[in-house]
Amino acid sequence: MVDSARTVIEQAAALAAAYLESVGSRPVFPNVTAEQLRVALGRPMPDAPLAPAEVVRDLAAAADPGLVGSAGGRYFGFVIGGGLPAALAADWLTSAWDQNAGLYVAGPAASVVEEVVREWLVDLLGLPADASVGFVTGTQMAHVTGFAAARFHVLDAAGWDVGRNGLQGAPRVRVLVGEKRHVTVDRALRLLGLGAPTVVGADGQGRMRSDALAAQLAGHDGPTIVCAQAGEVNTGAFDPLEEIAEACRPAGAWLHVDGAFGLWAAAAPAYRQLAAGAERADSWTTDAHKWLNVPYDSGIVLCAHPRSHRAAMTVHAEYLVQTDGAQPVRDQLDWVPEFSRRARGFAVYAALRSLGRSGVAELVERCCRHARSFADRIATQPGVELLNEVVLNQVLFRYEDDARTDAVVERVQRSGRVWLSGTSWDGRRAIRVSVSNWQTGDEEIDLALETFRAAAAGDTRSGGSSTLDEALARNRHGAR
Repeated sequence: MVDSARTVIEQAAALAAAYLESVGSRPVFPNVTAEQLRVALGRPMPDAPLAPAEVVRDLAAAADPGLVGSAGGRYFGFVIGGGLPAALAADWLTSAWDQNAGLYVAGPAASVVEEVVREWLVDLLGLPADASVGFVTGTQMAHVTGFAAARFHVLDAAGWDVGRNGLQGAPRVRVLVGEKRHVTVDRALRLLGLGAPTVVGADGQGRMRSDALAAQLAGHDGPTIVCAQAGEVNTGAFDPLEEIAEACRPAGAWLHVDGAFGLWAAAAPAYRQLAAGAERADSWTTDAHKWLNVPYDSGIVLCAHPRSHRAAMTVHAEYLVQTDGAQPVRDQLDWVPEFSRRARGFAVYAALRSLGRSGVAELVERCCRHARSFADRIATQPGVELLNEVVLNQVLFRYEDDARTDAVVERVQRSGRVWLSGTSWDGRRAIRVSVSNWQTGDEEIDLALETFRAAAAGDTRSGGSSTLDEALARNRHGAR
């Protein structure tokens, strides 16, 4: 007998709920080898169909040992948020509805929800009311989209139609970036044929030097794009956006802001001043799957020049049923590189509606408060040097030398109690703590500090010390 859709979906829901309920007590990083996972998952392709319930059950059992607990509050790596309950449920519905969010005619609700979310976002983040929006996989493709709009705009101003003529023979587009920009910026420029950018120096916290930018812009009147940063990935520092915007204006330069996680500071009264000047930019990128805690994938690009944004992205075909731009409906493929895609707007809509304006602010401010608490307390542990001004949700620190720093972070990772990543800062090894999960509370911060204390004391046992075990037991409260 073939399993009904309801049977399989209810089975999957039960398995998912059981997993989420275990995240608070299971090791954050799995203790399994890639070969063990290959054995569990790498079965021969079946000759005949299998019952869906059997497939789902076997998949969950085989994958479970290799799952990272990034959905829980003890994960402090890579600025990854968990899934808010409403956003997670909306994401499941998105899969069930299976709408092609490329054309209005293929999914009217998917189209309109993007319109609504656009209005909410520009209001929440203090951006121009008429800014356009695109929903992509993550900040990488958001950069590609934003820079494509910028490329069209600055070349169009120079009398060159890049859509028709390409880049061969075009005026050179100069791109200026900060020394500490994220690597996805460089890759986006490479994918768009813009090549390596001109690097502007940064201060000790990774902030672009606005005086150095102004000097680079002085006397140059060709097509220019400037990329500033709202939230450096190691320190959380913001470029001086007001000063950068002021330098861009007389040069006619397009200002793009990489706000993968930091742009959400604009939604929190206590941190809004960090993003001052961002509203003067021409395009912005952010990730809803970071601080908004929407499931992957959920990148967002916004643009203050809808005409240039649409011109860079839109495509037409005879067989498509498209609007002509005069009708009051949105064809989503006009704003993103993808033709067919997932209806990402539903999960963002659910996250924003479930939190409300005050909930978004509280989430940002709570994470920043926990980062500050961690920083203040880790700095009192022997041998620790705090490397950043903790202005947001990032904490950067190290021990006496590179070898000890790497040894401590390895012990912490191996303990399974919390997980975070090592990094390098100004040529020295360091440790980066990112607080961005909606479930992280005082208990998780206490556990992280205790884990570092034990690891720094030399506990190398894979199971952790009894102190760590007791700390973990105190924190087995599951998903909140």
